[in-house]
Amino acid sequence: MIGRMNRIDSPYAARRARLAAQLGAGGIAIIPTAPVQPRNRDSDFPYRPDSYFYYLTGFDEPDAWLLLAADARATLFCQPKDAEREIWDGYRLGPEAAPGALGLDGAHSVAELDALAPKLLENTRTVWYPFATHPGLESRIDGWLQKVRARVRFGALAPETQRDACALLDEMRLVKDAHELAIMRRAGQISARGHIRAMQRSSAMLRAGQDVREYHLEAELLHEFRQHGSEFPAYTSIVAAGANACVLHYRAGAAPIKDGELVLIDAACELHGYASDITRTFPANGRFSGPQRTLYELVLASQDAAVAATRPGARFNEPHEAAVKVLAQGLLDTGLLDRNKVGSLDDVIEKRAYFPFYMHRTSHWMGMDVHDCGSYVEPGEVGQVSERTDPLSGEVIKDRPSRILRPGMVLTIEPGLYVRPAEGVPEAFWNIGIRIEDDAVVTEAGCELMTRGVPVAADEIEALMRP
Repeated sequence: MIGRMNRIDSPYAARRARLAAQLGAGGIAIIPTAPVQPRNRDSDFPYRPDSYFYYLTGFDEPDAWLLLAADARATLFCQPKDAEREIWDGYRLGPEAAPGALGLDGAHSVAELDALAPKLLENTRTVWYPFATHPGLESRIDGWLQKVRARVRFGALAPETQRDACALLDEMRLVKDAHELAIMRRAGQISARGHIRAMQRSSAMLRAGQDVREYHLEAELLHEFRQHGSEFPAYTSIVAAGANACVLHYRAGAAPIKDGELVLIDAACELHGYASDITRTFPANGRFSGPQRTLYELVLASQDAAVAATRPGARFNEPHEAAVKVLAQGLLDTGLLDRNKVGSLDDVIEKRAYFPFYMHRTSHWMGMDVHDCGSYVEPGEVGQVSERTDPLSGEVIKDRPSRILRPGMVLTIEPGLYVRPAEGVPEAFWNIGIRIEDDAVVTEAGCELMTRGVPVAADEIEALMRP
């Protein structure tokens, strides 16, 4: 990923300047990248840098640290050039080339970190670093501060305050810049192509009388992702046939995909450090049955309502509330909920009687992480707290005003229905699991769905899957 945007005027330099301006006089931020994670003997998981670190540097090598001062002076510690190791592990940028390539003020070998970090911390006032994200980080910084304090007799001043850099970076990352949105749109396009490919493969294999498994469709997704430059799947792909779709975090397995069943695919790619997140549900053979179409169109109507509620000035909770209202009414209309037992629409919502069929939220933040950082509470209203008792668990919940949506925020919109066999549930709907998910960026006028390259209307899905 190195070198895509490495000029001084790159978005990474602009982000560092924005962060530096918030550190306060005498502040310094310490941001490490992620370590290499071993998978098993002599084999590591594919490497991905820490999101905070990559957000500020665009640098994707392991064993690296960024130290950023309040005057925006940025110093990188990274692996030195090593001809022997590079034969085995790949080329390294090295500290000599890093300042020019990444628009930094200086760079050193990471082997010098413990010796040089105390000098950079000396005479600063506040140390910022991401709390509770890197095991051992606090102890490492404590060791450096001890070395600073050992020099107080020589006039050195030690920082008096330690603060959580996540508080600043989460707010920065919550609103995406043009560079980020361009990548996310492209990731959404690639992921949509993967879903189209899987849909068409499913119906084609069934028409040919072939044995179709969940992993066959997962292979189509992964091929399309990589074919168009995605480095990784954004998360473990869900390809769930039939009743498996009622398991929210089901992983693609070897289960057969049968004619007449629905298939739920929740899968998307990561591109240049940014995630996409798409879910589509479709008939394996390309034709919805009556009960399948009834519930599918109900879920789609709930997503339409949530999309309409996603606009600047609205609260983060409003899309969820809009989706729940549509779903709850639909559960009553289809007989999945018995009016004689659960009461009116308002009763269903107040008592959360819909929960056995819809047990997750409608949205989450999206960005570098598929469940991205950022508070769901409006920062200026944190102190406005009310209490209520959850009607299902009896737990006392503290409610605070949810986040006000602003242009540049990106969230998923993903309502669903999951119908397991149960007494009183019409058998025609048993083992149907449906979720429809798109990625929405809030705009000045409302929201833009970045993942509609794959259709959602039932008729359009059927047309796409015809021979």
